[in-house]
Amino acid sequence: DCKSFTLVPDEEKGTTALAYFGAGKYLTVFETIEGMPVTRAYSISSSPKDSLEGKYVLTIKLVEGGLMSKFIFDTWKEGRSVEVSAPAGNFEYQELRDAKKVICLAGGSGITPFVSMANAIKDGDEDFEMVLLYGSRNYDNILFKDELAALEKECDKIKVVHVLSDEKKAKKGTEKGFITAELIKKYAPENEEYSVFICGPQQMYDFLDGELEKLGKEKKYIRHEMFGEFHNPASESDYPAGVPEEVKITVTIQDETYTVTGKTGDSVMQTLEKNKIAVPARCRSGECGFCHSHLLSGKVYVPEALEYRRLADYKFGCIHPCCSFPLTDLVINVPVAK
Repeated sequence: DCKSFTLVPDEEKGTTALAYFGAGKYLTVFETIEGMPVTRAYSISSSPKDSLEGKYVLTIKLVEGGLMSKFIFDTWKEGRSVEVSAPAGNFEYQELRDAKKVICLAGGSGITPFVSMANAIKDGDEDFEMVLLYGSRNYDNILFKDELAALEKECDKIKVVHVLSDEKKAKKGTEKGFITAELIKKYAPENEEYSVFICGPQQMYDFLDGELEKLGKEKKYIRHEMFGEFHNPASESDYPAGVPEEVKITVTIQDETYTVTGKTGDSVMQTLEKNKIAVPARCRSGECGFCHSHLLSGKVYVPEALEYRRLADYKFGCIHPCCSFPLTDLVINVPVAK
């Protein structure tokens, strides 16, 4: 249920080389599925060095009920032309901000940016010490198991610890259960500052945020990769009561106005896309700002973990449709679509 796709320059369409990138960045994939414009962001799993040789690798997990992942698994074959963005995102090591030692916490397919980082460390493109705590269900389902073992063997700055939740008995060199504050302390330096980088599914973030509070670290030393698409906002503790199941959204794009109906469990962007209205997007997590729009009337709910708006956005009524969930009928103005 997981595949790696290698992307190379499409010279027929004018792409002769690929942009270099910092390990940890993602590409946004653009597709049209049954007439609906869809975007999804996927972390690059290959080394930055590979881009200089004309190669990006995206490792994509097939999500049950997932729109884009199923489409990719069904249609991406060797030789197919695809459209992606330039490398983007802020989930990369920064020497001036991050500590020299980094505890990397990964879950499932959230391993992809860390594989890129580990390769960059081995290649000399990054200079920090990585301890990778990688959560998987069992030993047989570990992604990149052989590559991670090889990287650890080749480079003394990389240490990999597999944390297995469903194994009845922990194998040698692995931990059993989940990644917790106690487990992080076990592998973190005792009298030295360290950063924590996290990438995994939404449930992992929800659990680890509570565990990381126990460490008492400064906020700057804890780095989250974007969630990707956020689902089920009604399960959040601060989600308001009495929200209707459906609302109307009136949107203006390039002097064209549309009124559509959507479910409050879908983000504003999801509702517009389902009605074949293209919205500029890259991260789908409120971080990149491509979908920055004006909320002219109505109320939305934004999950706390995806609240990237500035004070000026509150003052002038701006939202990110990708992570804003309608609570009432809305009227919005969206910038020029891609």
